[in-house]
Amino acid sequence: MTQTHIPIFGAGSQPSESDGAELDYLHMPSEMNTYMSPEVPEAEEARGLVEGLAALETLLQTLRGYDGSLKQLLDLKSLDAANLNLVNQVLGEGDVSIVVDDMPKILIQESVLAGVWWVRSVDEFDQLLSDHIEVAAIPWVVAEQSFKKAQTKLVCDSETLPEGVMNAAPLLTEINEQISRATEPGFSHAINLSLLPQTEQDLAYLQQSLGGGRVIILSRGYGNCRITSTQTQHVWWVQYFNSQDTMILNTLEVTSVPVVACAAAEDIADSAQRLGEIIEVYR
Repeated sequence: MTQTHIPIFGAGSQPSESDGAELDYLHMPSEMNTYMSPEVPEAEEARGLVEGLAALETLLQTLRGYDGSLKQLLDLKSLDAANLNLVNQVLGEGDVSIVVDDMPKILIQESVLAGVWWVRSVDEFDQLLSDHIEVAAIPWVVAEQSFKKAQTKLVCDSETLPEGVMNAAPLLTEINEQISRATEPGFSHAINLSLLPQTEQDLAYLQQSLGGGRVIILSRGYGNCRITSTQTQHVWWVQYFNSQDTMILNTLEVTSVPVVACAAAEDIADSAQRLGEIIEVYR
């Protein structure tokens, strides 16, 4: 398994003045992506694509019956190219992309319908192994498998800290205190590294202590947000970048999955309404 190395240095990772006077970089990007109805085939073009239309109808019923649980929905591997293309055109491509760097590798793309995820697994030669759609706030593999074999406690010996490490040790203690609460419903504990006095040695020590995880999430809803799991139970790096790919906010978050990557229940309800409107033309 290849571990992911987390870029935590660079512009914006620290306040430019020790008194925090220059903090205008904390403003989030003003641009945000809004829902745009996908360009779908005309009714005449979809005529005869029975399997693809049936898959969309099943998806609609699952969206309408969504109760907050994680659900693996439709196995699409049996669809031929034409039917698969219909489903692909209707669902489009949304704001959140996920890679689970495991074997097999899992590639996940949210559709334009929030909470509808296209989940594929590929082998070491990038050959497709599985292909399905899942309705969930976040796909099961992310919610349940991100911290498989991860350490459950950080060890920090203040007597043997590397030279230059000044403020990392208290942060590790703080993280340890919060890890056990991470699975509580709605729990999230964030540590804003952009506002804390950290040396490069501090940041390097944090990265080494937490370890590199195997899940990378990119959310483009509000600027670019990159979320990376660590090798420490329920600890994520959450970093925001501007349009020049300069880091403007660098945080650690202790939670099951950062909420910025998840679809809310009301978003999934909206997705059901939108999908119903889209496929009405094919009935």
